[in-house]
Amino acid sequence: MKTIAILGPTASGKTALSIELALKYNAYIVSLDSLSIYKEIDIASAKPSLAERQGVKHFGMDVLLPSEHFDVTMFFELFQDAKEEALREGKHLIIVGGTGFYLKAMMEGLSIKPEISLHVKEKIDHLLLDLEASYALINAHDEAFASKIASSDRYRIEKWLEIFLTTGEIPSTYLLHAKQEPLIKEVALFEIDTPRDILAQKITLRTHMMLTQGLVDEVFALEKRYSRAPHCMKAIGIKEVLDYFDGQLTFNDLAERISLNTIHLAKRQRTFNASQFPPHLKGDVNDLFGAIEVHFKS
Repeated sequence: MKTIAILGPTASGKTALSIELALKYNAYIVSLDSLSIYKEIDIASAKPSLAERQGVKHFGMDVLLPSEHFDVTMFFELFQDAKEEALREGKHLIIVGGTGFYLKAMMEGLSIKPEISLHVKEKIDHLLLDLEASYALINAHDEAFASKIASSDRYRIEKWLEIFLTTGEIPSTYLLHAKQEPLIKEVALFEIDTPRDILAQKITLRTHMMLTQGLVDEVFALEKRYSRAPHCMKAIGIKEVLDYFDGQLTFNDLAERISLNTIHLAKRQRTFNASQFPPHLKGDVNDLFGAIEVHFKS
């Protein structure tokens, strides 16, 4: 069994490429996408329909209801299930998804967070009332970490405090000995590299298709059934439609706002892939298809 991962920003063509390869080379697909994992979020996630999947088994799609919580460990379990079934059935594995953090965690091992007690949570809530003082505390104990964040970065300050107040160690020290073994030890990486102007055009086209397919109706049904509380309701494509419902956007502005936010996401994904993964082959879809064929045949 061989395992490959297809990287690339949203709308670059990862899904179509993975299905074509899976059909030709007898593979399962593991989707590492924080929106496709949900049932009922079909248009906003741009997940392939059952017909488009052409019978290829996908792990990581349509697993949870929007009201259900998940974290990276669920993708660990999904990958393990896919790997075990692929070994039994003599299949290859193709990992696909724009959320590179999940793949990186699988390749490097996830750091185990300490259990946060109620007493520590209450102390952190009190400290977070004064972010400047909390930042000063971090700077006094962990100057290197403090230099990488803003004094107003509530999220990262909170995460630092959780580890420090629970373990007595600064996170960089604690996390060194709190890492699990990597889940994926051998994987070949391939990244679709699309010129920015062409990718922007593809994103704009996909956004218009999503609206034509009924994105507004899908979000209306999701809000009615699950409210706006679930984390997935803050995803690009959903949050803009909710703004439209609130009168903050006109319908004519909706496509432009979704496209713009998706383009910004694609830029962040490119940056992450370039900085967080080891050197790997990049190219257009045709180049990568040929390279992956060679890999599977070798």
